[in-house]
Amino acid sequence: MPGLGASFGRGAATNFQQDLANSDCILIMGSNMAEAHPVGFRWPMKAKEKGATLIHIDPRFSRTSALCDLFVGIRAGSDIAFLGALVHYVLSHDKWFKEYVLAYTNAATIIQPGFRDTEDLGGLFSGYHPESISYSPKDGHWSYEGHDGEDQKKSEEGQHGTHGDSHQGGANQTHKPQRDPSLQHPHCVMNILRRHFARYTPEAAARVCGCSPRDIVRIAELLCSNSGRERTSAIVYAVGWTQHTTGVQIIRAAGILQLLLGNMGRPGGGIMAMRGHSSIQGSTDVSTLYDLLPGYLAQPVASADHESLDDYVKKEGLPTGYWVNYRKFIVSLLKAYYGDAATAQNEFGFGWLPRVDGDHSHLPTFDRMARGEMTGYILLGQNPAGGGMNAGLQRAGLRSLDWLVVADWFETESAVFWKDDPTGPPSSDIKTEVFFFPAANSSEKEGTLTNTQRLLQWHSKALDPPGDCRSDAWFVYQLGKRLKDLYAGSTDPRDAPIQALTWDYDPEHPAILPDGRVSRITGEPDIEKILQELNGYHLGPPLPHEENASPPPLPQDLLGERSESKSRRATSTPGEGARERQARRMAHAAPSPAAASPSLDADGGPADRTRRLLRGFSELEDDGTTACGCWVYSGVFPEVGRNRAKERTRTPSNPAEPAWGFAWPHNRRLMYNRASADPNGKPWSERKKYIWWDAEQKKWVGDDEPDFEPTKPPDYRPPEDALGMAAIAGNQPFIMKTDGLGWLFAPKGVKDGPLPTHYEPLESPVENLLYPEQSASPTVRTFTSDKNRLAHATSAEFPVVACTFRLTEHYLSGPMSRFNSWLNELQPEMFVEMSPELAAERGIGNGDWVTVRSARGSIECRALVTRRAQSLQIDGRLVHQVGLPFHWAFAGETVGGNANDLTALVAEPNVSMHEGKVFACQVEKSRWHGPRPGATKQAKPWPQKDPVPETPASAQPEGGFAHGG
Repeated sequence: MPGLGASFGRGAATNFQQDLANSDCILIMGSNMAEAHPVGFRWPMKAKEKGATLIHIDPRFSRTSALCDLFVGIRAGSDIAFLGALVHYVLSHDKWFKEYVLAYTNAATIIQPGFRDTEDLGGLFSGYHPESISYSPKDGHWSYEGHDGEDQKKSEEGQHGTHGDSHQGGANQTHKPQRDPSLQHPHCVMNILRRHFARYTPEAAARVCGCSPRDIVRIAELLCSNSGRERTSAIVYAVGWTQHTTGVQIIRAAGILQLLLGNMGRPGGGIMAMRGHSSIQGSTDVSTLYDLLPGYLAQPVASADHESLDDYVKKEGLPTGYWVNYRKFIVSLLKAYYGDAATAQNEFGFGWLPRVDGDHSHLPTFDRMARGEMTGYILLGQNPAGGGMNAGLQRAGLRSLDWLVVADWFETESAVFWKDDPTGPPSSDIKTEVFFFPAANSSEKEGTLTNTQRLLQWHSKALDPPGDCRSDAWFVYQLGKRLKDLYAGSTDPRDAPIQALTWDYDPEHPAILPDGRVSRITGEPDIEKILQELNGYHLGPPLPHEENASPPPLPQDLLGERSESKSRRATSTPGEGARERQARRMAHAAPSPAAASPSLDADGGPADRTRRLLRGFSELEDDGTTACGCWVYSGVFPEVGRNRAKERTRTPSNPAEPAWGFAWPHNRRLMYNRASADPNGKPWSERKKYIWWDAEQKKWVGDDEPDFEPTKPPDYRPPEDALGMAAIAGNQPFIMKTDGLGWLFAPKGVKDGPLPTHYEPLESPVENLLYPEQSASPTVRTFTSDKNRLAHATSAEFPVVACTFRLTEHYLSGPMSRFNSWLNELQPEMFVEMSPELAAERGIGNGDWVTVRSARGSIECRALVTRRAQSLQIDGRLVHQVGLPFHWAFAGETVGGNANDLTALVAEPNVSMHEGKVFACQVEKSRWHGPRPGATKQAKPWPQKDPVPETPASAQPEGGFAHGG
């Protein structure tokens, strides 16, 4: 989440859900928390019981709206206009928390005079290159004054979709920024902010959003009156913000608002990013994204900047703040990957890492697939045929493959598209060979889930999966073993990475189930060994073949004053292509015959050398003496026998509950918590006391682990030439930022501008009323195809705004819920919510069949005429909105029209996120005349009373509920 990363330094939720009970005001926007996160919603309700004000802003009135004190309906896609008006109110009414803002943000920092804002350039920032639809921060003079500027980390100009540490908001400022605490300088951030948001008046924003100016002012006053020394307000969002072409900038706008109000790093404040799955946070931490390594390190790019380890660290590391430890993170990761085969002589195997040569994120991958440019694909728990944007295009892509592997609980749309897609060709015309692997469900496997608040919690296995079902870990582990066997005797340098890969996670003893039986599943990896490797361990002194290795580079490498490395390096050859460079890197990194993967002892560590589990990432080294699979997880397994993800100790006297699970980083529940104390280290107030400086103990103390150097005093000031954490003053809470400050203005870290700007969705029936010269985001990416038609311009053909939403009773595109008879009984079929005004205009009655069309396709569904959907006055005319749940498609016990067949393949520039939350459509009273899907699984009308198979009597559920299917 670069919107959070660019603002504060880490792209994750800043607080924990239980802390919402400490809020005085909670703004929920881009989230239907009561229905999408009902367990977590108990904490806003706790806050309400204690007198807090709950606000919900959304295109739909929902159960969240009903339980809040104030609801304001807005047009889908107008979030930045609304948030911008709140920022405008805070600035124009002088409501910002002055002592906090001046000390803890870059409000006083001076930006280069060559920078031009959207106010100067008709909706564009300086540095825009239309030929590549991208910005160059260097050309645009976004940097701090006195710095010549650089372009984004990792991603070169025009290369979209790569994250790297810019995902966390890194930016390389190699000097002490110039500041004007008086805020008189015309180019200081605060004055740029004031000019930028001057046009976002409540009246102007209301015209865009469809609400009243009075609503905006009322919410602004509530937030201002509930922020400051004595009070704090929180913001909660979910995919209702992220799934837009401006999603990153919506989150940035929330970050600016919270910094101005002084709510970051404080109890009851912060920004709670509600994840859409149980371990989406974990999947980004340990990195399922193609361009990230675990711990938010950059996957190397196929360019000279990443030719060698030194080049890579110079490019991606930062001279000040905590990212100065970049070399420790990457070297320890390489040691975890390649063990003894990773030596200083071969740059610890850095040459074996694959290089990113383009955007291989989901959307462009399926665009290429639909063009016939791919041969095979593996899907583990993903359903693009039903849940992907423009799912029809994604099914066309699957039909173009030679082979497809699907591992899932049920035969989802992605497993049966070749025979059950009513809109597809005959199965005899489809060449794709589909291999279906039945997967174990969550109760049939063990491991950790990292939830929305960065909390690792262990879940134990309850029983064996039935038949041939196996866990995802089993599938990946066995595939890795077979690949290592396949390439064991190869002399081809390109096979060296697989040969060197450490892959020793076999259990020491058979697994025992909770009922005392021995598990019948063989080949399952020991998940605790994997977690220990993620945590990291000391490797002891260097091995004999490493003793003469060159020392690590001096810190000057990070400043561009590179000393000549004595280690052997690969050098670039003129005219050499990316593939040739990669082959040479692999040959350079090839292990010596003696360098093999180490055997593991019973604790999961190397059996032949000194070893101790790391207690935290502060113990990491860059000389090859530590191995760590994910530096942000270090500390979760600090000693043998202590898996902190398993811990469930309640601490009623401490609301942070530090002994329940493990939160990264280093079990800090509230990030940036140094800001919970004033610049002198004293609590802002007794009521909001959290972390403070204890002068007698000479350390930071409080309810939580300090997100700061524990013994750095508040009055510490760095010398001019300080590096790393020594350059962060004792009153600078945001330690992942190079200047230690929260960023109101982002000189780097986001690719679509240093400040949030309202742009219309790519498909919108409304022109941009704030910036008439620039309708949609200038950096949005489209995929031209006859399978992905777009309604770029406003037109009478698609005059209705559509947004998608989630039901409590179903899960995503339905793979885990539409195969369940009980859930299907609760929500049996697809529908569209529409306002009474739209229904009357089209002659539609409640329950009628209607057709919903977009530029991509059509679906039929039932009409649900309700006041929950609103038609809004936008600039003097009525604009209709409809809401579509996205849970139905053509596989399962219940089937129906798929909202994802209507959405488009478009990508925002930072993370290639789609815009599934808003598009243009038409609604008509009619039935669709095309083929209709039929159920692929017979529904079971009532649960059976038969015992659960292979389960002892003591473990049978009370009353018996074995499902007939």
